Amino acid sequence: MSHDTLSDLLRAVRLRGAAFFYVSFRGHWSAGASAAEEIAQIVMPGCDHVMEYHMIAKGSGWAAVSGLPPVRLGTGDVVIFPQGDSHVLSSAPGLKPAKGNPELLVTQANQQKPLPVFFHEGVVDVGALPVASADAIAICGFLGCDLHPFNPLITALPRILHLPASRAGEWVARVIEQAVLESSERRPGGDAVLERLSEMMFVDAARRYLDSLPQDSVGWLAGLRDRFVGSALALMHAQPARSWSVDDLAHEVGLSRSSLHERFVQYVGQPPMQYLASWRIQLAARRLRESSRVVADIALEVGYESEAAFARAFKRMVGVPPAAWRKAQANTHRERAGVMPGLPA
Repeated sequence: MSHDTLSDLLRAVRLRGAAFFYVSFRGHWSAGASAAEEIAQIVMPGCDHVMEYHMIAKGSGWAAVSGLPPVRLGTGDVVIFPQGDSHVLSSAPGLKPAKGNPELLVTQANQQKPLPVFFHEGVVDVGALPVASADAIAICGFLGCDLHPFNPLITALPRILHLPASRAGEWVARVIEQAVLESSERRPGGDAVLERLSEMMFVDAARRYLDSLPQDSVGWLAGLRDRFVGSALALMHAQPARSWSVDDLAHEVGLSRSSLHERFVQYVGQPPMQYLASWRIQLAARRLRESSRVVADIALEVGYESEAAFARAFKRMVGVPPAAWRKAQANTHRERAGVMPGLPA
């Protein structure tokens, strides 16, 4: 499959990182993180969806979300929470999260990232423990992306995405080392370096999760791996404006029309033409947000023969016409431009 469908989607949903923390722990410790929906507009204003992640630079601990068994973390591990669940990191399973010091943390919101925070025997405060005296160190951050109009990747990922050091590869270890270096030296441009590193880390984690899926798995990621569904997805992503039909796709991938339809629904959860319509609207939404081009031109670019047909499809999926959605996005961006990311409670 020559077209990189995963990269295509990640570009369209604006994956980006922000708001980093250098967290050191000593003794018995437990740190709680709020659900993404509660903190998204604080840590990443304007983002539909926020995922928190932690890279373990030293020591070990446990990660837990409600309803799932805790996951053991070791040095060099990465853990991501794709669904935005509230979660707890702790030195042992079941420990109650420390009570924070929100007033002091807020005063640090405008400081250069990453912000140093330490946890010690039930207390959390701003500042960093010396590396030698810390039992565990984590580089923590947030990844934001668009959830709407269309993002099939997020629902295809687990609630906890654990990337053990043994499976992460040497480059992730180098990422963690670089994050520690940026955290300790706090040089100009460090924020941007950490943001790019976190985005690369997430993509690598998603790819490794895809590689680890059992052969009988279904979902959008598993569909990428399937010979026929993956080829159909690649064709639609590579040429979204083409007047595709199920017959066209079936001919291109070497299946009958009915077989492709059945297989596509089995993996992706919706028929091919419905998927294509959703993908076109996502592409259009990005163009509407990021450019000042007229709606008619965008409609043609994503595969609609007329502005009117595009406007009907866009409103049906998004709830408002394209022009109104673009205006609302611009207003939201202006309102939030001055909001600085802070720390979760």
